[in-house]
Amino acid sequence: MAAGGGSQRGRGRPARPGATRKPAQTPKRTPKKPAAAAPIEPAPLPAGPFRLGTIPGATVGSWIDRWQERMPGVAVELVPLSVATQLDALRAGGVDAALVRLPVDTAALHVIPLYDELPVVVCAADSHLTAADELTIADLAGEIVIVPDDDVLSVRVPDAVPPAFAPPETTADAVATVAAGVGIVIVPMSLARLHHRKDADHRVLTDGPSSTVALAWPRDAAAPLVDAFIGIVRGRTANSSRS
Repeated sequence: MAAGGGSQRGRGRPARPGATRKPAQTPKRTPKKPAAAAPIEPAPLPAGPFRLGTIPGATVGSWIDRWQERMPGVAVELVPLSVATQLDALRAGGVDAALVRLPVDTAALHVIPLYDELPVVVCAADSHLTAADELTIADLAGEIVIVPDDDVLSVRVPDAVPPAFAPPETTADAVATVAAGVGIVIVPMSLARLHHRKDADHRVLTDGPSSTVALAWPRDAAAPLVDAFIGIVRGRTANSSRS
């Protein structure tokens, strides 16, 4: 029996110099994706009606058709306006927005130009002026130029003959006078079409001033219905934001 010898059984192996234990690895956590934000629904439109002022000759048919397709529950009320008083209804709150002829005072209004109209010369159907496809201001020398009280172009024609009668109150009256064979009247294209008659004709005045039709509404008014109409005018889709 060996003296001082102890059994080695049950004893662990001696650690190797410099050896270290690896820490236990924790499983990696996959970060959760944030939940998708719910789409923001636009605020519902007021019940209406949307009151739109329109000057003579303004073309709104296609815009109104689109409005009725998208918002059949909101009525549109078209309010006829004259150019002379086109801003009065806006200032008084009689309309929500209006199609107006520029220029206008924009101090209290938002204004978006929409389209320009060509000037035309309206004359009798059998006038010598109809021999040309287009006219210039120089072609009108010696003609009696009638300027109605509701004139919107203010065209000056050198060497024109002034009428021997008081200016007609309206463009419709001026066209009726012209159709009878007396003088000419210069108006935007839409007014010539509005007051078209078989005994009158018109030709484009190539160097005359154009007339711009614009959408106007008060700056200080909350206007969700106006915003909706602007979207239609600018061609936004039904799902586009109204902001």
